[in-house]
Amino acid sequence: MNQEQSLPPELTDFPAVAKVPVQWGDMDSFKHVNNIIYLRWFETARVRYLEVSGLNPIMDRTGCGPILASVHCNYRKQLRYPDDVLIGARMIKLGGTSMKVEHVIYSVSQQAVVADGESGVVYFDYANQRPVAIPDEVRSLISLCEGRDL
Repeated sequence: MNQEQSLPPELTDFPAVAKVPVQWGDMDSFKHVNNIIYLRWFETARVRYLEVSGLNPIMDRTGCGPILASVHCNYRKQLRYPDDVLIGARMIKLGGTSMKVEHVIYSVSQQAVVADGESGVVYFDYANQRPVAIPDEVRSLISLCEGRDL
């Protein structure tokens, strides 16, 4: 999303927000958005976070970056086509090699949070297939993006 677009209060503390239209094919036989789609939207917001934080060039240069270790989703309300969702991502914890990302999915038509959750991410050396310590440069960019130290 563009910075000049106003966000609902539920998303104002999220530095990365993606706007995605609900597709007809996102629904299942129960006539609501299938549960797996929410996890894809979490992924979309995590990718948006990499863009807005400036982490992509570091990943390209070093061959190290995030790999998903776990994901949890709380389904609050059903979604149906047509709608648009705003998906927020923010970092809530940095460990030695791990990070925790918080997610919120907001329905534009319902004007409400329809899901929230967390992703556990490990900073990973893809060439050597092992976790590595989160570099200071990455920590600095995340703190700058979040507007606070973690």
